[in-house]
Amino acid sequence: MPVIQSEIDVHDAAFAANRDAMLAAVASFRDVEQKVLDKANEAKPKFEKRGQLLPRERINLLLDPGAPFLELSSLAGYKLHDDKDGTQAGGGIIAGIGYIEGVRCMVLANNSAIKGGTISPTGLKKSLRMQQVAVENKLPIVTLAESGGANLNYAADIFVEGARGFANQARISAMGIPQVTVVHGSSTAGGAYQPGLSDYVVVVRGKAKMFLAGPPLLKAATGEIATDEELGGAEMHAQVAGTAEYLAENDADGVRLARNIMQMLPWNQQLPVRAKKAYREPLYPADELLGIVPNDAKKPYDVREIIARIADGSEFLDFKNEFDSQTVCGHLSIEGQPCGFIGNNGPITPRGAAKAAQFIQLCDQSNTPILFFHNTTGFMVGTESEQNGVIKHGSKMLQAVANARVPKLTIVVGGSYGAGNYAMCGRGLDPRFIFAWPNSKTAVMGGAQAGKVLRIVTEDKHTKQGMTADPKMLDMLETVTAQKLDSQSTALYGTASLWDDGLIDPRDTRKLLGFLLDICAEAEVRPLKSNTFGVARL
Repeated sequence: MPVIQSEIDVHDAAFAANRDAMLAAVASFRDVEQKVLDKANEAKPKFEKRGQLLPRERINLLLDPGAPFLELSSLAGYKLHDDKDGTQAGGGIIAGIGYIEGVRCMVLANNSAIKGGTISPTGLKKSLRMQQVAVENKLPIVTLAESGGANLNYAADIFVEGARGFANQARISAMGIPQVTVVHGSSTAGGAYQPGLSDYVVVVRGKAKMFLAGPPLLKAATGEIATDEELGGAEMHAQVAGTAEYLAENDADGVRLARNIMQMLPWNQQLPVRAKKAYREPLYPADELLGIVPNDAKKPYDVREIIARIADGSEFLDFKNEFDSQTVCGHLSIEGQPCGFIGNNGPITPRGAAKAAQFIQLCDQSNTPILFFHNTTGFMVGTESEQNGVIKHGSKMLQAVANARVPKLTIVVGGSYGAGNYAMCGRGLDPRFIFAWPNSKTAVMGGAQAGKVLRIVTEDKHTKQGMTADPKMLDMLETVTAQKLDSQSTALYGTASLWDDGLIDPRDTRKLLGFLLDICAEAEVRPLKSNTFGVARL
């Protein structure tokens, strides 16, 4: 395989400036993550007084020591809904992929240390996304439940769609994917169906509460008076109602039982043996990824400089580069796992779209996963591009992306604008996973362009009506429009809105892709024993 020879001078001023800007962007989102952790830790004395562990302490006990844990959508809901200062980011849920007794699982925990783990509209959206990840990758789901339920300030935004999570649980059980829930505290009203629809339920004595109507509502509705324990305590559910299979003495014991359940399932024994290929590390250090993408979006760079720092041995087989050089396609390997690669060195031209569509079909034919690295202003516009069939060829590229059956992994490393976001397998085209570098921007177009477009449209409208638009009004319209679009195109805004599965440090790109590709490869060969309705307590 041809080896990429880097042409970047890692000692020049431009590289240093790019590196400094990227490090600042990384520090910015890490600071937000730390603020959320600090906010949760403020509740530690209260949890200790109740004899409970913090949600992240529960997760730490649940996961295998030293094994990787990939947290997903950690900043979902950042400064949205009730989150005024960013300390409630995460949507009330901690989620990620990690190992429990050697089994790779989707792990979910209600973040009850912040606002009682109540679920915002973004939190619901996040939980549905995590179920999708679990289904697509055949991952058992282990949930550590303790939540005040839906945030009632947004009940109308949550209620109808909330049923989708329960429907998913029923279908996941029927697929043959195990679901284990440990109820650490309150799980009431609609939230009681989350453990009820799980395959295995562990309840913590004296702490777990599951009921459709709590004592106050029960008294108001029927006049009946009952205690929490009588109505929905752990012992009642384990010994009388049969909702729970296991009774734990405390949080740590509940987590131990969840680990025991995963240990007893022959989940990994059903996998065929997968040979691990030997591979070489890239010729260039990952640290250099910090300085490759220019801080100024108008400055070009060669996406092969990124490839040289993530591909095994820095090897890359270019596909049809003489036909079109702006859309880069080719083959590489990540930790011994062959992949197709599509990246941007400029706008997507008609030729580039045709080339990419052909390449995607070839990858689908050979069952080769595809990596999409975004840095594009979108499709090439203009008379020449239109006459050369950019709509026709762009449509075929979109068809290829949408219908490719192989895993598609997306990393937004720079700009991702307009239909270019779609063609490069943005969120709306359902990549298996999508992550973003913290410098990235996603929008229908740049703020400056949007401001100018609206100015021209408004000016033309006045002219057609025989009037002259006020220049000051036009200036204000242009400025306000640009500012609004720019504020809604940042990486933080995108990840808060779940346009991706999380922000990453560029230096972690190769390691992340290796982990994700292994998840996808395991899912491809994992057998499932499905049934019609899932497992129910009768």
